[in-house]
Amino acid sequence: MNTPAPAPVLSLSPIVLPAPGRAVELQLRISAPVTGSNLPILLLSHGHGRSNHLSSLNGYAPLANYFAAHGFVVIQPTHLDSKTLSLGPDAPDGPLFSRSRAEDMTRILDQLDVIERAFVGLAGRMDRSRVAVIGHSMGGHTASLLLGARYKDPHDGTEVNRYEPRIKAGVLLAAPGRGGDALTRFAAENYPFFSTTDFSRMTTPALVVAGDKDASAHLTVAGPAWHADPYFLSPGPKSLVTLFDAEHGLGGVSGYDVAETTDENPERVATVQRLTFAFLRTALHPGDPAWQEAQDALTRATPPLGRVESK
Repeated sequence: MNTPAPAPVLSLSPIVLPAPGRAVELQLRISAPVTGSNLPILLLSHGHGRSNHLSSLNGYAPLANYFAAHGFVVIQPTHLDSKTLSLGPDAPDGPLFSRSRAEDMTRILDQLDVIERAFVGLAGRMDRSRVAVIGHSMGGHTASLLLGARYKDPHDGTEVNRYEPRIKAGVLLAAPGRGGDALTRFAAENYPFFSTTDFSRMTTPALVVAGDKDASAHLTVAGPAWHADPYFLSPGPKSLVTLFDAEHGLGGVSGYDVAETTDENPERVATVQRLTFAFLRTALHPGDPAWQEAQDALTRATPPLGRVESK
């Protein structure tokens, strides 16, 4: 795959968006190439995580830096479940703030003018017709909601629908799968919204990336296959990449040299970078060969790094 050479990047944080009704104002990091125009927009949703700062606008540098260096405007919010905010688990929508997380992304898209004014040199350079979302772990759940997945509010049974039509494609990294009997007792009791996850209306084109050693035993009894559910239980067009020997960190996507990565592997992270970029490049620019080239490179690798299937 002939990935373009990386460009110099500017990154600015925190940019603060007004957020009436939210527990705190919405803080963002924006990263963008120094030059270029018609830049697609990528919303990056962090995971829940155990660390203090990876689960915030300060995390996920391997993804944010790569995408910005290759032509995306990357927007990273600090969701309400971040430890940096110290909100208690009994706060409304806590402890994972599933509904609020998706609302953060819609709020961002509603205030792109504010973001342009705050980031000197960005005005007029974003292509607002080409918006994508990428999320890891709980961020993958957030991405799935924006792409059309739904669940029932555990308090009143109403359907939570955060579908965002302005988002044209998405990537789910190590995302949660189905509910019901696939959940552990701990997950069902502490995160009851997972119990009713419905991928049947997740219609936006998406790439699901799962590790074949990602058991997530605290959440599911279904084993690593659970993280492929968003692919198998949603309608096409979708693609699934299964990375061999990858655990929940997928080699270390949440940050450089972080202690919580149990399968640290720079080559695996580079594979995730190339595959996700290529998928979104082709999804946002139909006819671009990047995704097919990346698939070919994955299957030719020796030893094989993973497999890909599509529908």
